[in-house]
Amino acid sequence: MNLNLPQNRSFEHEGLKLAYFDEGAGDGTPVLLIHGFASTAAVNWVHPGWLKTLGDAGYRVIAIDNRGHGQSDKSHDPEVYYPAKMAGDAAALLDHLGIESTHVMGYSMGARISAYLALAHPEKVRSLVFGGLGIGLCDGVGDWDAIAEALRAPSLDDVTDEKGRMFRAFADQTRSDRLALAACIETSRQNVSRDDIGTIAAPTLIGVGTKDDLAGSPRTLASQMQNAIALDIPNRDHMLAVGDRVFKKAVLEFLAEQNGD
Repeated sequence: MNLNLPQNRSFEHEGLKLAYFDEGAGDGTPVLLIHGFASTAAVNWVHPGWLKTLGDAGYRVIAIDNRGHGQSDKSHDPEVYYPAKMAGDAAALLDHLGIESTHVMGYSMGARISAYLALAHPEKVRSLVFGGLGIGLCDGVGDWDAIAEALRAPSLDDVTDEKGRMFRAFADQTRSDRLALAACIETSRQNVSRDDIGTIAAPTLIGVGTKDDLAGSPRTLASQMQNAIALDIPNRDHMLAVGDRVFKKAVLEFLAEQNGD
């Protein structure tokens, strides 16, 4: 596959222009990819090799730039960033492309959005892959107010909180709209109740790095779901697990199993 960045396309939903790419085998089984906080479709899925990995395996690879991120519109209003609203964007993209159902893979915030998509539109979700998010999906992933403060700070030099510095540096690296991200982080971390997560019937793979101190236990989350398995991604933290070979191999095997291959 072409290693250059894929062509960005766009559609509109709830008055926002949203960017996405649609690559790989056009007649292949679709996989919808939903990136994490402060990332983009390219940063989360192209640079770590997921587009190539899935495309070479014969899949049609679709990835959205979530509202507030990448080439999509960037509101500074926290009210537009609840995960159910971003899940609505993903559902609208599938409708825009005429896709009735798809495998869905999300990383970190993208995993949270994927869960909300499966809850609101179970008929659209053939299977789920949650990366970088375990029981934190239900129980929370700690105090993120410091991250919003870090994103609004005049410069990285003004940020002392360790987690805040990590996300501020990442936002600077990706040249993100920091005020949009600060608004996003205030509302996008809304939890899914354990009762609700237990209603998801789609087969689910939950992959978390063994050095990830944000995600929470993948096994505890899997135990709350009807048809989920947990995967340890060895010696990887929250930032590095996304492109790991162990993770990619497990995802390919999981998807092949769901396809009956």
